[in-house]
This record gives sequence, C-alpha cells and structure tokens, in this order.
Amino acid sequence: MSHLVLRTKLRLRNAAKALGDAAVGALTIGMLRTTRFFDPFKTANRFGRALRFIGPKLREDRIGRENLKAAFPEKSPDEIEKILTGVWDNLGRIGAEFAHLDHIWDYDINCPEKSRVEIPQRTHELFAQLKNDGKPALIFASHLGNWELPALAAVAHGLDAAILFRRPNSQSADRAIEKIRAVKMGTLIPAGREAPLKLAEALQKGQHVAMLVDQYLTNGVEVTFFGRKTKANPMLARLLRQVDCPIHGTRIIRLPGNRFRAELSEEVKPVRDADGKVDIQGTMQAVTSVVEGWIREHPEQWLWLHRRWR
Repeated sequence: MSHLVLRTKLRLRNAAKALGDAAVGALTIGMLRTTRFFDPFKTANRFGRALRFIGPKLREDRIGRENLKAAFPEKSPDEIEKILTGVWDNLGRIGAEFAHLDHIWDYDINCPEKSRVEIPQRTHELFAQLKNDGKPALIFASHLGNWELPALAAVAHGLDAAILFRRPNSQSADRAIEKIRAVKMGTLIPAGREAPLKLAEALQKGQHVAMLVDQYLTNGVEVTFFGRKTKANPMLARLLRQVDCPIHGTRIIRLPGNRFRAELSEEVKPVRDADGKVDIQGTMQAVTSVVEGWIREHPEQWLWLHRRWR
C-alpha cells in the first residue's frame, strides 16, 4: 500500500512540475513576443523602473545586500543600497533587451558617432588580431552590463565564435530563448556532459570559444574573489591544456542614454607550473582577478543576486 502511495505522489509531483514548466514557458514566450512589439530602449527604461520597485521585495535582494556588504566593507549602507538599486535596474533592462537580440547590436564602423555602441581603439586592434591571426582563442565574460551582447558583437564583425550557454529548466521556454539566441550568435553549445568535448572540437577547428566564468561551481577550483574564497569553473583552463591559444576577456558596459561600450581585455597569460603545463587553479585565479577588477569599476552592473560564496 505504501509503495502505491509513493508512486502516486511521485506521479503527481512530476505532473505538477510539467504543468509548472509549461506555465513558465508560456509566460516566457508571451513576454518575449509582446516585448518585441515595443521600442527596445523605451521598454528597457520601463523594465528597469519595474525591477527597481519589485526587486527589493524578493529574497534575492537580501542575498545581494549581504554579498555587497562583504565585498565592500568600506561602503556605507546608503552606498550599498544605491548599488543594489542599479543591479535591479540593469537586470530589468537586460530582460527588455533580450527580446530584441536580433537587432539590438548597433555599431556602424563608418559612422561610429551615430552608433549606440562605442568601441575603444585598443579593442578594435585586439579584435582584428583575434580575427586575423589564424588561431583559436578562449574568451571569457561575466554577468556584467548586458552579458548577452558580446556574442552578437563577435558575429556581427566576422569572428567565428562558439558560445557556451546554460539552458533554462522549462523546455518550452528553452525553445523560445534558443530561437532568439540562434540569431547572429554563432555556434551555440549547451552546458552539460558533452560541452567540454564540443568546446575542444570548436577550438581545434580554429573557432573562438566564449563562456561566462563568474558563477559558483561546487566541484570547481578554489579562487579568491573580493578577498573571500570561492569555487570557479575550471573548464576554460582545462580547455587551454588541450589547445594552447590566447585568452581574452570581454565585457559590455552599460552607458547613460541606453548606450553601451564594448571592450576586449589584453591577453591574459595563463599560469604555468615548473614543467610549463597550464596550472588550472592559478589560471582561473588570473581570470577571476580580471573579472573582479571589472566589477569594482561598475559594481551596480554585476549580478550580485546569486550565492557566489558558499
């Protein structure tokens, strides 16, 4: 009898999860389709205001505040709250901009002063080097500014890119989101067991492999981030052991007036052991330190709302 009850509970739980996923998927699809009817930047302003109002009522607001207090012990409570308000604003804007990924990248090399994106001269030089050197490369990014745009920038300017991404839990939402991401975003490789092999194959083909590197990974390598120990995904450094190639960071910083600045970092040299082999932990610390430097410049644009330290 107890076995039958357990089976029934399991079926009900699975059915409820399926219904929940379907509801989330339908809501996601509806929001994305509706948002596309409106101006992306006016909508970004509205979504930013909405999240500034809604965000402080959510559990993640407390997580963000505790993270900020630990990372910036020298900042006053008012400064912390101002940064946190910016975090919610940035997240709302990304939501609106995501629905318009197929046409939001706005940079005209012949008329840069009229573009919504500005690109420093040094980034132009580094990008040309990556594009023309005949080598693969590893490109890392973080949840800073609009972290969906670097992939658009790469493809828009002719860089052969393979992008690692994480699927949402809802299958229907995943299909809708992947359809949007597939437009002008290069080769998309979903995170999972086969991802390391597919990424290594992309590098061996000469592609430029990009990934986000700033989330906690339980089985990751230990790094120091804002003076505190945490775990980083070692995939980038492990790929470097298989295919020796340059490492660069990329970020898209949000500017006033719904504008952006796109930047590539100088090459980040891997740490090597006495035998010349890539040191996984040391290399991920070097990458993490670059990300920390970015965040210190624009703390209000990083996603402080997840548990980076555990």
